[in-house]
Amino acid sequence: MTELAENAQRADALPLGPDSLVWKYFGDNRMYLIGPRPAVLQNMLAELGQGVLDHSVFFDDTAARVKRSIPPIMMTVYGAEDSGEGTRVRDFHRDIKGDMPSEGGVSARYHALDPETYFWAHATFVEQVLYFADTFVKRLTEDEKERIYLESKTWYRRYGVSDRPMPADYAGFQRYWDRMMDEVVVAHPTARYGVGYVTKGFPRPKGVSPLTWRLVSPVFDPIAAFLTTGGMPPRARDLLELPWGPRRERAYQAFAAVWRSAPVKWAWNRLPMTVRYNKFAQVGYARH
Repeated sequence: MTELAENAQRADALPLGPDSLVWKYFGDNRMYLIGPRPAVLQNMLAELGQGVLDHSVFFDDTAARVKRSIPPIMMTVYGAEDSGEGTRVRDFHRDIKGDMPSEGGVSARYHALDPETYFWAHATFVEQVLYFADTFVKRLTEDEKERIYLESKTWYRRYGVSDRPMPADYAGFQRYWDRMMDEVVVAHPTARYGVGYVTKGFPRPKGVSPLTWRLVSPVFDPIAAFLTTGGMPPRARDLLELPWGPRRERAYQAFAAVWRSAPVKWAWNRLPMTVRYNKFAQVGYARH
């Protein structure tokens, strides 16, 4: 019976691999163009944001948290199915739990491995792939969106966490996403901190001299603010009170259209893979 259940579970998804759209887009280095969209959206779920606030080095050394988190998540996608990278990511979160801030004397507990919380974190990565590809690569067809979502189900199951909250198909995922954005996410302090540089300027990275940063930051800060704010859903921009408007929106859409244009895509596709893809995607493709 267990084997039948596992076979049925696999049948409702599509495999990952060199022919999958998730592989094609998730490790594409143009992904930097969307800014920190998934990380900020993750922290707008109160329970997840609180877990980061209570347990992460995010506030002391943001780069260190990114450096620690990204490789195993990438290798959950690009690693071999039996590599165990997904369960390793899951096990990082076993002790991330605690109490939510009390409201009206009523307190609640949170745990990073709660299926609803864990799936939201995954959902932001799925939506990241969909948003990036549709905005900066090509307008996706409905079939392509469905395919990406069905591949993402295989990705999620590699974590070994209950897939109870996972919608059956892309239409269900759209409904789930809209409900989360309209009714559930909040401007948690962790998310506000993650986009604070939009108005305050980016903090000097460790290893960069003060003089170098004084010379670089006047150029870097407005570009980072433009990509970060433009790359956020309108609802998130409103909740986080990020400055935006019609003129900036037109500029952002024009910027995205340039990246989708035939000449830019032609030039990009002729660059070496070492330029086009991050090292984790390169490992995956090389294995095949």
